[in-house]
Amino acid sequence: MKSLEELKEIREKAKKRINIRSGGEVEEVRILVGMGTCGISSGARETLNSILAEVNERDLKGVYVTQVGCDGNCHAEPIVQVKIPQQEPVLYGKVTPAKGKEIIEKHIIKGEVLQDLIIGRAFHE
Repeated sequence: MKSLEELKEIREKAKKRINIRSGGEVEEVRILVGMGTCGISSGARETLNSILAEVNERDLKGVYVTQVGCDGNCHAEPIVQVKIPQQEPVLYGKVTPAKGKEIIEKHIIKGEVLQDLIIGRAFHE
């Protein structure tokens, strides 16, 4: 750090990351990433970080990423659920970091559900 301006920039970037992970109001887009033991051992942490980075890089407003526990679909980990207001939640399985970025690009931005990644049922909150 060399100046007060650089410190302020670091602070703003950190605030964005915190806001992305903090969750939003009911009308916000939510991305839930399964972070149970089975998910973490299958690479969910890397998937979560990839999704967070993509949301942050694209500066997406109203898109919140939240960690959740295991939902019992251990065979399909890492699992990511996308909840968009007025739409049925979509539960994706075997989400790699690259597929996480694809979910942001196609589902969140373009509104295209990735049919080949969908698994059975949604998380219960």
